[in-house]
Amino acid sequence: MERLLIFGLGGQEILFIALIVLLLFGGRKIPELMKGLGKGVKSFKDGMNGVENDLNPDNNDKKKFSTFKSMQEANEKEMTFWDHLDELRKVFFRIAIAVILLACIAFLNKELLFDIVLAPQQSDFILYRFFTRLAADFSMPSLQVEDFHVELINIQLTSQFMIHMSTAFYAGLLLASPYIIYLLFGFISPALHEAERKTCLKIMIPGFFLFITGILLNYFVIFPLSFRFLATYQVSELVVNKISISSYISSFTMLSLLLGAAFEIPIIAYFLSKLGLITAPMLKQYRKYALVGILVIAAIITPTSDVFTLLLVSIPLYFLYELSIQVVGRSRKKK
Repeated sequence: MERLLIFGLGGQEILFIALIVLLLFGGRKIPELMKGLGKGVKSFKDGMNGVENDLNPDNNDKKKFSTFKSMQEANEKEMTFWDHLDELRKVFFRIAIAVILLACIAFLNKELLFDIVLAPQQSDFILYRFFTRLAADFSMPSLQVEDFHVELINIQLTSQFMIHMSTAFYAGLLLASPYIIYLLFGFISPALHEAERKTCLKIMIPGFFLFITGILLNYFVIFPLSFRFLATYQVSELVVNKISISSYISSFTMLSLLLGAAFEIPIIAYFLSKLGLITAPMLKQYRKYALVGILVIAAIITPTSDVFTLLLVSIPLYFLYELSIQVVGRSRKKK
């Protein structure tokens, strides 16, 4: 695929440079920069019309007044747009500062950061200790987790440093997410009515906590079980598993995002009900099919074969489905 080149610059490079210009100079400076490009053409045109303007001073005054008025009206229209853009730039700056600051803190605390991230791949993780205790208390040897060891390796020169930076950035982004939501809501709230503000708060706050809940479920349950199964699975004793650190981090990040998004089911159901695509009776009618689908999905994302682990994952997902029914029912009643 050919790249769009303008003076040797690709399309993505141009967009990136434009974004940097916007962040550095702000929205108000862009019209001034663009006006500077047209000054040469404008001065040439004024020179051509200079003689005619001198011969007709009255007409010249009218033109000046008309030009001033039109420029004033245009500036008023532009200022409204650029003011909003400038405020958005300030919001992005605050977000960037918060994320970078928290990412730097996470980067400097390397041992603590990776003790948390790499904990699920150890056989003494809190989930496995919980299973061991259950197996002893209720005489269920199937829940007993045998000790295992998986060696994480690095196969590229710069991988560990880049993974350190990216993991610190994700940590900073996650820690700054409440502040990011607060700033974005503060930016859009002046354009909303009071009822719309309340509706946004009712959606944003539960949506944020549902997303965090999905990430925590992945960290404490889904990913440890999936990692233990896949990392210890062998087609032959001749094949030794050695997992790269980049594969570990990418799988951990992907599953965290997937579970976080899956926990947004009630929020998605709310919007679909507002569009008239689903109703509470419809969801109740397909409740049995939803339960079977949830069990199948839980069986896929939990490679272990025990029923306890299956229920540990499927119960929260089914609870979200029932919560969606309640959310849709209440949203339809308010209409």
